[in-house]
Amino acid sequence: MYKLVIVDDEVEIRSGMIRYFPWGEIGFQVAFHCENGQVALQYMLNHQVDALLCDIKMPVMNGIELARHLYERKLDVKTVFLSGYKDFEYARKALQYGVRNYIVKPTVYQELYDVFSRLKAELDEDRGEELAKTGAEGAGFNEKIIQAIRHYVLQNYRRATLEEAAGLIHMNPHYVSTYFKEKTGEYFSDFVLQVKMDKAAELLMDIRYKTYEVSEMVGYSNAKNFARAFKHYFGSSPREYRNR
Repeated sequence: MYKLVIVDDEVEIRSGMIRYFPWGEIGFQVAFHCENGQVALQYMLNHQVDALLCDIKMPVMNGIELARHLYERKLDVKTVFLSGYKDFEYARKALQYGVRNYIVKPTVYQELYDVFSRLKAELDEDRGEELAKTGAEGAGFNEKIIQAIRHYVLQNYRRATLEEAAGLIHMNPHYVSTYFKEKTGEYFSDFVLQVKMDKAAELLMDIRYKTYEVSEMVGYSNAKNFARAFKHYFGSSPREYRNR
């Protein structure tokens, strides 16, 4: 699954696209969503993101500014703009910063489906070219190892450890730490934290669970430690995140 970030200051639109559009069907997972470009940028500077669906007109940092920051930092993220503003100047600036497409609100289901289906094909092609450069056999082996580690964390995020992951693939823990960073660009501990926080954010949207219950569900025995880690990661406390 390719990681997608959705940015729109209109909560109803953002929630609707997340809940009712079949992202998984066309190969995408909504890894993060927020209300402005500044929050999105902070997330994208610290996490692997493949695609961005972003509104243009937003407070704090608009879509054009976010696209410029990504362009200047040479972050390889395929960006699609979503806006109610039929303005040539917006479209021109979007092209200048490498934006892939421009969808005008109200969003048409089929158009969104077609745009991201094409984007998925481009990402598949890009990935294929990278694998070809490193050698099919070696890349295939490395990919399987990384997939095994990721799968382990996704299934055991509550208690995942580097030592247990290393044992599953019969490698030294210290070597696995270096290997994972080299192949993915992120530390094993950061990936575990990402999975925990993403799961916590998902659970907080379910009003059946209290914050301390979510804390325990993602592996924190101390609710205060969980709240501190959550705020450091998302920039808002669990309660603030739930209420917004």
